[in-house]
Amino acid sequence: MPLQQPVNVWCQTHPLIAELVALRPTSWFNPQLAPSVQALGDVPLSRQDVREASERLQRFAPFIQSAFAQTAASAGIIESPLLPLPALQGVLRAEHQLPEGGALWLKADNLLPISGSIKARGGIYEVLKHAEDLALAAGLLQPGDDYARLDSDEARAFFGQYSVAVGSTGNLGLSIGIISARLGFKATVHMSADARQWKKDRLRAHGVEVREYSADYSVAVEQGRREAEADPLCHFVDDENSRNLFLGYAVAAERLQRQLVEQGITVDAEHPLFVYLPCGVGGGPGGVAFGLKLVFGDAVHCLFAEPTHSPCMFLGVYTGLHDEVSVYDFGIDNQTAADGLAVGRPSGFVGRAMQRLIDGYYTVDDATLYRQLAQMQASEGHELEPSALAGVSGMVRVLQEQQGYRQRLGLTPARLAQATHLVWGTGGSMVPREEMDAYLAKGRIELAGQ
Repeated sequence: MPLQQPVNVWCQTHPLIAELVALRPTSWFNPQLAPSVQALGDVPLSRQDVREASERLQRFAPFIQSAFAQTAASAGIIESPLLPLPALQGVLRAEHQLPEGGALWLKADNLLPISGSIKARGGIYEVLKHAEDLALAAGLLQPGDDYARLDSDEARAFFGQYSVAVGSTGNLGLSIGIISARLGFKATVHMSADARQWKKDRLRAHGVEVREYSADYSVAVEQGRREAEADPLCHFVDDENSRNLFLGYAVAAERLQRQLVEQGITVDAEHPLFVYLPCGVGGGPGGVAFGLKLVFGDAVHCLFAEPTHSPCMFLGVYTGLHDEVSVYDFGIDNQTAADGLAVGRPSGFVGRAMQRLIDGYYTVDDATLYRQLAQMQASEGHELEPSALAGVSGMVRVLQEQQGYRQRLGLTPARLAQATHLVWGTGGSMVPREEMDAYLAKGRIELAGQ
């Protein structure tokens, strides 16, 4: 639908839109932020829903361990490590003249097994829930069964009657395709033009049908949805609206809580936790943020990070139009090296649910993503794909903000000196060596030209 008013009028009523349209890195600290006890009421899901998702993943752990050898060490639980980033923090502090204090960490979802990205949480969870529903209804499973029995020819023949489809820029497609094919489903991934070729190749190697489109993510999703609606045996994974995807991501929070305790890290009003989440359509960061607010309440502060060329969630929440508006409506081209975040229209479900829950939104240009990719590798030895670096700028934006955000929330220098800053590393471990080397080469060029 067309904008309710011309872009130049929007720029007058919402001044930051002028910055977004000009493709300048921009930050917005949400004045609608509410206490978590109130804001959580905007989300049509509960603590019990997240608990049930966690229990379901526990039930499926024997199947995961049997089907994917790389999960043996974790007994079939798909989880990533929490890693300190002291050297990178030193680089950022020197580069941006940041104050001393606090600590920077990486939640390394780039190392998640099976599909190597945050999508291994929500994507795999949704397919497992669908498989469980089908198997219980058909009597293939009984309550209390060992789910390892689903890694069998009998189970694969049963699931082979059904299909699973998804629209994706890449990482969600990898997660959905790999787990669906392993269970025995006929899997189809509708992929947008910006999806990397190696992701398409890997899916096909797993027996997944890949449909390619010359248009962007929204077109791939819409086409996938339309085809699935015509097939009663097809389950469409709807990244824009799925509550099951959202819940799969939310489970991460309770696991992070245990990791923080193991590291001796306190999270409370005097020791705030800042979490910086790369955002595409919004399901992954939204689910994680919801889980974090359930666990840590007002002691956690979540910010969404997007490319300057694809600020769909920023625009949706800032204007209050959510999925009624796209970046194209403002003349923004949605062309970015951060392919996993190249989304023109945000999830209305997530945007409305997060309206009062997220502390802020900021954009990062591609040059910065590449530069920080090289800085991360040089200082800490971790290799992430460009989109996964979007969280690195978060600490800088918070400590340099000029919108009264810290004062409004009572984030005094003393409290900030005891803060934990967490970069959510959303993907990268499965990037082919030659492609990662090309990313690093670009990053080093950006560093040299700084």
